Amino acid sequence: MDDTEAQLAFAALAQPTRLKAFRKLIAAYPEGLPAGEIADVCEVPHNTMSTHLTVLTRAGLITVERDGRVMNYRANVPGFRGLIRFLATDCCGGRPEMCGDLARLIPEEVEDMKDDTMSPAFNVLFLCTQNSARSIIAEALLQKIGKGRFNAYSAGSDPAPGPMPQVIERLKTFGHDVSHLRSKSWNEFTGPNAPKMDFIIALCDTLDGQVCPDFGDKAVTAAWPLPDPAKFTGSATERATLLNELYAMIRRRLEIFTSLPLASLDKMAVQVRLDEIGDTQRVAP
Repeated sequence: MDDTEAQLAFAALAQPTRLKAFRKLIAAYPEGLPAGEIADVCEVPHNTMSTHLTVLTRAGLITVERDGRVMNYRANVPGFRGLIRFLATDCCGGRPEMCGDLARLIPEEVEDMKDDTMSPAFNVLFLCTQNSARSIIAEALLQKIGKGRFNAYSAGSDPAPGPMPQVIERLKTFGHDVSHLRSKSWNEFTGPNAPKMDFIIALCDTLDGQVCPDFGDKAVTAAWPLPDPAKFTGSATERATLLNELYAMIRRRLEIFTSLPLASLDKMAVQVRLDEIGDTQRVAP
C-alpha cells in the first residue's frame, strides 16, 4: 500500500456511517452482509448507504458480490491488513518487533501483498451512434491511460459493420492495441450477465440531431458531444488532421477524468465534474 491508497482508506473511514458499517462487516467476517441489513444497522436510507459502501469498496476496505438481485458486502481483510501494515512498517525506528502483536501484520516477505488488496476498477461504457470512431477511440485511449484503474467498453445504438479503417490506422500509429476493438450494439451491456457500469459517457453529437440510448439511472451518465469523423470532408490530409484533433480532444477529456478523486466525491459532485469535462468551451485539444 502506498501513500495515496492509505489516504483513500483513511478518508473512507473518517466518516461516522462508513466507520460503523466497516466495523459491522469486520465483526461479521468471513461472512458478508446484504446492503439493506447494513443500512438498517447504520440507520440511514438504503440509497445513502449504497453511496457509503461504494466509497469503502473503492478504498479497498470491502468487497461486493451480487447474489441474484441482492448485493452482499464483505470486509476485505487483506486490504485492512495492508492499511495497518502501512502504519506499522516504520514503527519503533525500524524495529517493528517492539510493537508487539502489530509485528504479525508485517511479514518478512511481501508475497501476500498481491492484487487482491487493490480497489476494483471502474467500468466505463462509451456510446456513439455507430460505434465505429469516437467511442472506439475513447475505449482504446482509456484502456491505455487508465492504468488498470478503469475497464473501458464501447457500443452504439446503430452499430456499423466494423470500426472505420482510418480510425484503426490512426490508433495503431499512436501505439494502441486494436486487436480487441469491434463495433457492437449497446444491447450487449443490458443483459443480466453484462458487466455493471459505473460510468456511461455518450459521445454523440447531439446538437446535430444524433440520439444516444438512454441507460436511465444505472450509472453516472455524461454527454461529451463530439464531431463525427464520418462527416469529415476535404483532402486526405485534411481529414487526417481533423481525426488527430478529435483524438487529442478525447485524450484531454480522459486525462482529466482519470485524475478525478472519484473515491472521495459523491455522485452529484462527480456528475458536475463530468459535465464540466464535456463542455467544449472548457476543454480544448
